[in-house]
Amino acid sequence: MNPIAIRLLNQQLICQQFATPAQVVDHMGAIQAQEYRMMRWAVEMRTVNPSREAFKKAFDSGQIVRLHLMRGTWQLVSAADYYPLLKLCGSKALSVIKGWMSSNRISIPDHEVAKIRPILVRAAEKSGSATKEDFVQALSEKDISIDEHRLSYHIRLAELDGVLCSGELLPMKASYTLSESKIPFDPGLSREEALLLITRKYFRSRQPATLEDFVWWSGLNLNDCRKGIQMAGDYLHAEQWAGRTFYLTDDVRTRGFRKGNYLLIPPYDEYLIAYKSRDVVLPDDFSHKAHNNMGTFKPIIALDGQICGNWSPFSNNHQASFFKGEHDAGVQTEWARYQRFLAR
Repeated sequence: MNPIAIRLLNQQLICQQFATPAQVVDHMGAIQAQEYRMMRWAVEMRTVNPSREAFKKAFDSGQIVRLHLMRGTWQLVSAADYYPLLKLCGSKALSVIKGWMSSNRISIPDHEVAKIRPILVRAAEKSGSATKEDFVQALSEKDISIDEHRLSYHIRLAELDGVLCSGELLPMKASYTLSESKIPFDPGLSREEALLLITRKYFRSRQPATLEDFVWWSGLNLNDCRKGIQMAGDYLHAEQWAGRTFYLTDDVRTRGFRKGNYLLIPPYDEYLIAYKSRDVVLPDDFSHKAHNNMGTFKPIIALDGQICGNWSPFSNNHQASFFKGEHDAGVQTEWARYQRFLAR
């Protein structure tokens, strides 16, 4: 088993199979969207012809939705998966967010939610895509003043209740709209069916991956993740590699890997953040070059899937620094692909 090649292929980072960003997000189940500007490249680099405009159209039309979900962090999900994943992951995400609130000595009682929520809903309904500034203005008109940190938690609670989700894609800041206006409500799958769905999608798109990887990524408890793997049945099979048990699907992609290819990977990308077993592509000695213990992930460069350097996505000129191995001008080819994405 070549775990690096298999991850590259099944994460759609090489030999891409999908033409649209919606197809990519549906394939991945959920994509980390922590960095508002770079989430676009995280999706589009997995398409055949990356285009910023294609991403915006999919986002604005509601084919792709952004909200706080797994581990209480920002995710992109497909419209079809929105309600099932809220049902599956919402309670765990809420526990995480309440833990953060407690550590920040913030308490939001139910009566405060009942007072603030209708104002946020009316502001989102009125504008179609409300920013935080719009919410602040709407609250001030009711003689209510709350700090930005507290407002952020109110928004997250509304997201996990299925009331607010992402609005129009703005250049630099998030906007919010009413979920029911963007994604028609569908009671859809049961919680068990949603668990099976996300189990299949996770291993299909991140394989080979371990049980511990799945627990970390999904934010679900260990028993749920074991149950999901069990329900997947013969679709998953286990293989041993480096003393660990990895799971692969019966339709795993294994052909198409070629040496000599660079990737300019955005911060918080699924190529790293989807796993506990990051040492497969990033030696522990260099892990600090890609992320820190506070959960901050950096833009990284991969050569044949091995993380070897860092890059600057917001620079006008290509800037790369390498911490592992010898490197050639081949990275310029990937920089040119990124520039074409920005230009489209």
